[in-house]
Amino acid sequence: MNDKISQQIEDLRAELHQHNHNYYIEDHPTISDFDFDVKLKELQELEKSYPEFYDANSPTLRVGGEITKNFPTIQHQFRMYSLDNSYDFDDLEDWEKRIIKTIAEPVEFVAELKYDGASISIFYENGKLKQAVTRGDGFQGDEITANVKTISDIPLTLSGNFPTQFFMRGEIYLARKNFNKINKRREEEGLDLFMNPRNTASGSLKMQDSAEVRKRGLSAVLYQYISTEIPAKTHWELLQNARKWGFKVSDQAKLCNSLDEVKSFISYWDEHRHELPFEIDGIVLKVNSIKQQAQLGYTAKSPRWAMAYKFKAEKVETELLSVTYQVGRTGAITPVANLKPVLLAGTIVKRASLHNEDIIKKLGLHEHDFVFVEKGGEIIPKIVGINEEKRNIANKEIQYPTNCPECGTELIRLDDQAIHFCPNDLHCPPQVVGRMIHYVSRKALNIEGLGAETIEQLYREKLVENPADFYALTKEQILPLERMAEKSAQNIIDGVENSKQIPFEKVLFGIGIKHVGETVAKKLAKNYDSIDDLKNATAEDLIQIEDIGEKIADSIVKFFNDSENMLMIERLKSYGVQLVKGDSVTETLSNILEDKTFLFTGKLSLFTREAAEEMVEKHGGKNISAVSKNLNYLVVGEKAGSKLKKAQTIGTIEILDEQQFLNLITE
Repeated sequence: MNDKISQQIEDLRAELHQHNHNYYIEDHPTISDFDFDVKLKELQELEKSYPEFYDANSPTLRVGGEITKNFPTIQHQFRMYSLDNSYDFDDLEDWEKRIIKTIAEPVEFVAELKYDGASISIFYENGKLKQAVTRGDGFQGDEITANVKTISDIPLTLSGNFPTQFFMRGEIYLARKNFNKINKRREEEGLDLFMNPRNTASGSLKMQDSAEVRKRGLSAVLYQYISTEIPAKTHWELLQNARKWGFKVSDQAKLCNSLDEVKSFISYWDEHRHELPFEIDGIVLKVNSIKQQAQLGYTAKSPRWAMAYKFKAEKVETELLSVTYQVGRTGAITPVANLKPVLLAGTIVKRASLHNEDIIKKLGLHEHDFVFVEKGGEIIPKIVGINEEKRNIANKEIQYPTNCPECGTELIRLDDQAIHFCPNDLHCPPQVVGRMIHYVSRKALNIEGLGAETIEQLYREKLVENPADFYALTKEQILPLERMAEKSAQNIIDGVENSKQIPFEKVLFGIGIKHVGETVAKKLAKNYDSIDDLKNATAEDLIQIEDIGEKIADSIVKFFNDSENMLMIERLKSYGVQLVKGDSVTETLSNILEDKTFLFTGKLSLFTREAAEEMVEKHGGKNISAVSKNLNYLVVGEKAGSKLKKAQTIGTIEILDEQQFLNLITE
């Protein structure tokens, strides 16, 4: 009897897998939705009655329902590199020259659409999906297997002559149609709309309930076979094999015999990309020969045999509705253009930063002007021009305010800065809240549970006005807050208590003295044993410390001359916050980096920037904040940008990757 049931279950699974493949991969359904649902329900009932025949890759798991509270971090067996970017054909020609110089033989390229989504690595063993992991930092990512199994484009079981073990890399994305459906539902429910398909897809993959992930209607495309054994001589052949095994591979990918063919492919899709049912932000190019790929190898962060061509920013015209002014934590005033909503590069744009008064004047901005907007790097909207032909001559020129929009205090502008400031730092609401948010942040006191929204609520309820007030909070005061539970309230109380162990240098950074960042706070903690010693220092004393100039020194003296700041400091002392130097201040382990200056740029993957800067200091080196002739070493992570280019222009700066930096210390 059991053998018969087992066979019935296996037959149903195989049939449903095939129907899924026909529908989602081949786009050629051979059964009605109703008949499919009947068979799926039959299988669900059998699996429920006979749990001993459970299969982690059953088609019934497509519907989701598994709850994942924590996504474990998994080390990638094969690193997930990022790609170098190019923005014009000159870049591509230079890339081709470097390739030919290395391998000295003809080269074919595979051109593929650069899907705008979230990268994924999926492990298959004996034709079964075993594990799915996000890209993360390239070295490790989060396991999201249960959620990935709900995506119909991704096969749970393979067919044909597939290898025993391998990884498939790909992109999880959200088609425009499904993104619009999600936002329509959210609008009906009175919820904030999602900004763009890419971020929505990425966020969906980390939802705890896989059934909710299923409802999002995510899609996937697989584009890279990874293993120690490669069952083909070319990337193009691997793509065709993957299609035979059951993977959804891009129909638009093209094998190109020359760079001219690549350019034609790019030009076509640059013009026609918005006709696609999904978002792309460029084209990915790969050397076709696996042998040539191996010869070319990798840099510290990217394969030399692949390149991403990024499309130029799209520009649209829309109407300026108004200009509002935001007040930041430090009192800086940022003008924001509120626009008539317009579709730009796949997302609805309603706002764009105007940066400062000089930008507004340079644009010659008038009320209700028609402006040209583009996205810098396809992400941040900015106004790049004005259509003066459409201007109504009755519309007035935009005048920058003279008083703070939040508290009414007269604004100031320092001679050497383009930004206006509100000097009412102790009583201007956004500055007060911003200073408290800064105090609890990860690099300062790192108080868990106290996020921006909670602090804003506490401030509105007049429970906190400065960081010292956190230490007087009770659970009874916190519990009535909106969306606050018993456990959350206790976590805040515990987090505040734990912050009393945070070392002096981080507290010094956290209290928010203007111009005192992490590095300056560390230098002050090295030179002064306590907050009282620092309080008694004169400006002349302070500028004797390396890298502390008059502006920083004056700011420190001004902070301690304010009676309200001193009252806060005394209260923090009384609550037991560490305002005296302990053993935790960075100690020197060696002088191997003595007299050498360092700067870190890009996304670091072997260590955090904070840890890297600490390593420099422990070995006698010095961290500086900008690229100049005074810089000895620039350490680059992924997506290094303007700092790297400037260092290359100067020419005397030694550029290291992360491993070379570690080697420098160990040597």
